[in-house]
Amino acid sequence: MAMAENLREKIVETNRDVKWICRTLQRMEERDAEMEGRLRALENWRSEAAGEEKKERQIAAGAGGVVGGIVAVVVKVIGWG
Repeated sequence: MAMAENLREKIVETNRDVKWICRTLQRMEERDAEMEGRLRALENWRSEAAGEEKKERQIAAGAGGVVGGIVAVVVKVIGWG
């Protein structure tokens, strides 16, 4: 009987350990999913910020081109060029 009792205790203990491992893995997966969501949000924010910076550079370059064109016309009209 002692052997059967010992085997039963081992089975119960193993069952508890397996349940604990499953709960721990579930929590880890939830944290991983949360972290993945945070990383995606950060990547999207960075992408948007980079897009805004690019747009601002393009506007500045376009404005510089327009100003340069106007200066060239004025210089030609005045006769300095």
